Amino acid sequence: MPKIKTNRTKPPPEGFDEIENILDEYNRKMRDAESETHEGKRKTESLWPIMKITHTRSRYIYDLYYKRDAISKELYDWLLKEEYADSNLIAKWKKQGYEKLCCARCIQTRDMNYSGSTCICRVPKAQLKSGTVVECTHCGCRGCASED
Repeated sequence: MPKIKTNRTKPPPEGFDEIENILDEYNRKMRDAESETHEGKRKTESLWPIMKITHTRSRYIYDLYYKRDAISKELYDWLLKEEYADSNLIAKWKKQGYEKLCCARCIQTRDMNYSGSTCICRVPKAQLKSGTVVECTHCGCRGCASED
């Protein structure tokens, strides 16, 4: 979620008004996902929509700056500072092998069943048994390996 705007908050850089409507739409979706009832869902499943919206919003800002060159460096840095995007996730996307990473928790080895391993969604589909349903317990991802 972006930081709360106050009187002491610096105004956004030039070009923000062009993407503000889309970012507001993501904020609206985020509020809807947060207020959605999670009865009948597992504890981790209730966070999946929030993780998906965060990923989508971060990917949108990443694509604007790195793929399309549609925003300035100043605006990009301001968006990261104001927490419109996950800067840790974007830093991983810039590295080879992590271009499709779904969330930063999937590469942390401490949260996994076996020490030194990563999440099941990071395993390429070619290396899985046929018919195996892959679903990350952290974010609900069904496969974010670079080789897929």
